[in-house]
Amino acid sequence: MKKLVLCLAAAGTLALAIAGAAVAAPGYTLFGNAQIVSPGNASAHAVQASSIGAPGYGGIDFAVPAGLTVGQLNNLATDYQFTAGSCGLGSPRFAAETPSGSIFFYIGPPPSYTGCPPNVWTNTGNLASPTNLVDASQLGGTFYEPYAAVQLAYGDLPVTDISLVVDGPNQTVQFDNTQVNDTTYTYDQPATKDECKDGGWQNLTDAQGNHFANQGDCVSYGATQGKNGGNG
Repeated sequence: MKKLVLCLAAAGTLALAIAGAAVAAPGYTLFGNAQIVSPGNASAHAVQASSIGAPGYGGIDFAVPAGLTVGQLNNLATDYQFTAGSCGLGSPRFAAETPSGSIFFYIGPPPSYTGCPPNVWTNTGNLASPTNLVDASQLGGTFYEPYAAVQLAYGDLPVTDISLVVDGPNQTVQFDNTQVNDTTYTYDQPATKDECKDGGWQNLTDAQGNHFANQGDCVSYGATQGKNGGNG
């Protein structure tokens, strides 16, 4: 019950922040204190979010294709690493929002979702697999039930938002190689224009996850990043 209370409170606390994010734009938007950091998991960049310090939460808001339903949401996964604290009390988590409430996909070792090791990159596996236990209590489901049962009962509900949230006590978490259905987010923005050369632009994105049309676009963005310290 403690985890449920926290998640319900967190959902209310984050509602305005996430609602204000540019969900309609392609790619992703960072909210709260989330920021691009370097390095990532065998890559140039990752996203870091923390509950330590103001505003007490952070995360990533992903663009949702028009018409996506719960029945069509079949893959949620990410690499993650704790640099402070550990998983617990419902954080970190994916949240898939519908008009009837959110479905929570908790990150960490089941069934307690606690005991995440520090400073080690781990992959969640697919948290939207049929047998993975999820929290659909906001929809009228149970606290932990197989996602297949949730899709059977609520599969026609539209998914209006998908986010990756950190708001548990004393947590700082990094994320990389996040998968939302068929899209993988590497968070690899160019910190300088030189990273765009020799074909590097093809593996990089801007802060919203948009791929560059050509090397020139990337160089222009990278030059701006260099002036801003590479923080987007």
